[in-house]
Amino acid sequence: MNTTPTQLPVSKLPDADMQAVPSALARAAQRARELAARTGTPLIVVENGKLVEELVPTNEDDHRLVHIIKKHIR
Repeated sequence: MNTTPTQLPVSKLPDADMQAVPSALARAAQRARELAARTGTPLIVVENGKLVEELVPTNEDDHRLVHIIKKHIR
């Protein structure tokens, strides 16, 4: 899991709902990672144009001891 903060994209659309989309997507991604960590479920993400199965460490010790295990599924 990438723990470095990233800049969220800014919507150029004038609609207030569309302005909120980047933050909503970031919150949804964080919640998915938290759920995956709690349940031991891998996430499917796109990395460099490929689908990757990403295992999320379940606790803080795992973050220090183990790099995220990635298994290319495509």
